[in-house]
Amino acid sequence: MIRTILLAGILLASETYFGQKLKTVSYQDGSQKLNGLVTSNAGKKLPGVLILPAWKGIDEEAKTAAEELEKQGYIAFVADIYGEGNIPTNMDTAARSSGYYKKNYEAYQKRISLALEQLKKSGAIPNKIAVIGYCFGGTGALESARGNLPVVGVVSIHGSIGKDRTRKNEPIAAKILVENPADDKSVSPEDYDNLVKEMNDGNADWQIITYAHSKHTFTDPKSPDYNEVMAKRAWNHTLMFLKEILK
Repeated sequence: MIRTILLAGILLASETYFGQKLKTVSYQDGSQKLNGLVTSNAGKKLPGVLILPAWKGIDEEAKTAAEELEKQGYIAFVADIYGEGNIPTNMDTAARSSGYYKKNYEAYQKRISLALEQLKKSGAIPNKIAVIGYCFGGTGALESARGNLPVVGVVSIHGSIGKDRTRKNEPIAAKILVENPADDKSVSPEDYDNLVKEMNDGNADWQIITYAHSKHTFTDPKSPDYNEVMAKRAWNHTLMFLKEILK
C-alpha cells in the first residue's frame, strides 16, 4: 500500500514538473486557433529551435526534444500545425491531414511561419533560429528551406523527402541536415536522388546521414521501429549541427 502511494506521488510530481517545463501558447491562423508549446526559458534572449511534430500532432517525442534543447541553451517551440479541433485521432485521419499539407505546401509553410513568429515573441534571437522536424515534421523542415523562411538551418528526421515534380528547384539559403533511416520504405531511391539534385540545384549547404538497420520511425522510443543506438547518434548529430549554425 505504501509502495503504491509513493509511486502515485512520484508520477504526480513528474507530471507537475513536466507541466511546468512546457507552457501552452495559443495563437491564430485567421479563425483557426493553434496551441503550441514553449520551453520555460521563454523571455530570455537565446537561439531558438522550432520543432515540427510527426503526423499525429504534438507528441511525446516532440515534447522530449523541446526539453532536451532547453538544457542545451535554446528556446524551443513545438508548433501546432493542425489546430484546435483538428488533431488526428488515428492513423487514417493522420494520413489524410498530413497529406493535405504535403499537397498544399504553401498552407504548410504558412503554419510554420506563424509558429516561427511565436518563437521570436518568446525571445528567440531572430537571426539564430533553426527548424527540426520528425516524420511529417521532417517534411515541414524541408518546406521551411524550400520556402526560404527566415531560418539559418533545418533538420529533417526521417521525413518524407520527395516533392511534386511540377515544382521547380529554387535557390536554398538554409543549411540542411537530413537524417535518413536506411530501411525507410517510404523513401524511394528516386526520392533520394531528386532531393540531392534539388539541393545541388539550389546551391545549398547540405548533408544526408543514413542510419543502418533503421526503419522509418527509428528515433521514437514508443515505435516498434525504435533503434536506440542509431537514435542516440541521430540526436547527437542534430545537436552538433545546431551548435555549428546557432552558437
